[in-house]
Formats: sequence, structure tokens, C-alpha cells
Amino acid sequence: MSILLLLLQFKLWFGDASVRDVLSLKQTVQEQQVKNDQIKQRNAVLAAEVEDLKTGLEAIEERARSELGMIKKDETFIHIVEGESEESRSK
Repeated sequence: MSILLLLLQFKLWFGDASVRDVLSLKQTVQEQQVKNDQIKQRNAVLAAEVEDLKTGLEAIEERARSELGMIKKDETFIHIVEGESEESRSK
């Protein structure tokens, strides 16, 4: 009887699907859930941006201005170039 009990205990702690394996799997699942939550948040941000681009002309205009350098008709584009600093002139 004690041999059977020892075998069962051994299998419980060191065999397939042992306590150690279960704890390891729980940790892996927890880590994956954190990653999934981060990806869900990123997807929500992207979905909101897509919806904004589909419905709002302001978002499209903002992107066109910032990423493509576009301007509206009858607008004047002014590009300010800063002059050389005192340090760069003295070198």
C-alpha cells in the first residue's frame, strides 16, 4: 500500500501533468493574457484611427498636411529656416 502511495506521489510531483507542469502552464497562460491585452489595446487604437479616417475629413486633412506636406488652395506655405548659431560660425 505504501509503495502505491509513493508511486502516486511521485507521479503527482514529477510525472506528466505534474504540479510543476501545471504551475508552469499557468504562468505561460498569464503571460500570454498580458500580451493579448496589449495587442487588444493597440488594435482598439488602430480601429479608432481607421474609423476616424473613414468618417472624418479632418483626420485625412491632418495626415495630408503632416505626412505629405500638402496645403489648401489659396494658402501660403512658409518654411522657417533657423540661422547658424554663434558656435557654428566661429568654427
